Amino acid sequence: MRIATYNVNGINGRLPVLLRWLEESAPDVVCLQELKSPDERFPKQALADLGYEAIWHGQKSWNGVAILSRVGMPVETRRGLPGDPVDSHSRYIEAAVGGILIGNLYLPNGNPRPGSKFDYKLAWFDRLIAHAAELLGTGVPAALIGDFNVMPTELDVYKPERWLDDALFAPEVRAAYRRLLDQGWTDALRTLHPETHIYTFWHYFRNAFARDAGLRIDHFLLSPALAGRLKAAGVERDVRAWEKSSDHAPVWIDLTDER
Repeated sequence: MRIATYNVNGINGRLPVLLRWLEESAPDVVCLQELKSPDERFPKQALADLGYEAIWHGQKSWNGVAILSRVGMPVETRRGLPGDPVDSHSRYIEAAVGGILIGNLYLPNGNPRPGSKFDYKLAWFDRLIAHAAELLGTGVPAALIGDFNVMPTELDVYKPERWLDDALFAPEVRAAYRRLLDQGWTDALRTLHPETHIYTFWHYFRNAFARDAGLRIDHFLLSPALAGRLKAAGVERDVRAWEKSSDHAPVWIDLTDER
């Protein structure tokens, strides 16, 4: 099974890019972030024409997450991250698909730091950590997938000294990511490529992509019940070079058949 994650940076504005990638790469399950679309404008039919069933949690102009599958309809188990009943941001959706419980997330950016947006990011991360512990407690094969808006180590950022004041590289945020891993989650890409500079995002400005001045902020975290099935992982960097593409590239993992 191939599972992919892709921050599309506007699903309707970049729909031709998304459909081209789905047709060429044909992942079995896809987690999308930053739909920037209300629920009623989600392109359900266009995706269905390529064989994908979908669930989504949209929001006008901002945020938004979706799970696509061509191996059976995703069975939604949660919409929205628990822990704050007044949080209206569409940043989390969870479903059972292909025998795996998948939490698709778009963690807040948090800039500027310090400030209310950074405080919200840390609080959201705390809620994610609490929910992640509950998922692990079930013992089911589970994955937390998506745009975490954190570069965990210096290996995950081009010229880390330039990012010391940024919310994506803040010590508190990196520590929160380590707290997740310490629960027992496996960072799929870093596990298979422990010493490699791997980037999943490149800014549109200052010719960042051509210079490979990137960041690794899109992650797959696998529970112990799933980590043993990890076979391969990578980034489809070439998609970032397509015309009118997102500033993220699709990231994927391959899993062996269920034991």
